[in-house]
Amino acid sequence: MTGVTGPYVLVSGPGEATAEEEAWAEEVGRLVAEAGGIVLCGGLRGVMDAAARGARTAGGISVGILPGESRTGSGTSLTVAIPTGVGETRNALLVRAADVVIAISGEFGTLSEIAFALKMGKPVIGLHTWDLSKPGDGVDPIVRVTSPEEAVARALAEAGRGGG
Repeated sequence: MTGVTGPYVLVSGPGEATAEEEAWAEEVGRLVAEAGGIVLCGGLRGVMDAAARGARTAGGISVGILPGESRTGSGTSLTVAIPTGVGETRNALLVRAADVVIAISGEFGTLSEIAFALKMGKPVIGLHTWDLSKPGDGVDPIVRVTSPEEAVARALAEAGRGGG
């Protein structure tokens, strides 16, 4: 037992983020940490570093699972940086470790994490993220929210339904 009981929340989003996306991510990270959760991220710049920064300001923990073989280039706000050497394959590891995913905006890496989460049966909370549709199925598999506060509230509620 690690003593950490809060949910593990993957905050996913672009490494080249806008100021608004970074502000959302920082607020998400702060709120997750304040609720006792652990912030997981890809460990690089943009949304990833902003989420870690938010967790740090709240005295929380952030874990970055890095694509490369070293910690060089990782976000400066991480509590823990784990190099994997497996490139983008680390996206599957991130999702597997998470109880829930909050996708903020995003590029193709975010899209892959959303897809892995849906395939693994993990809830995905979307804050201005990808629109998904499957031919013949009008159901949106992403829980849509409009603010960081709503994203974290929904993520914590979804994680309480049996993540991990």
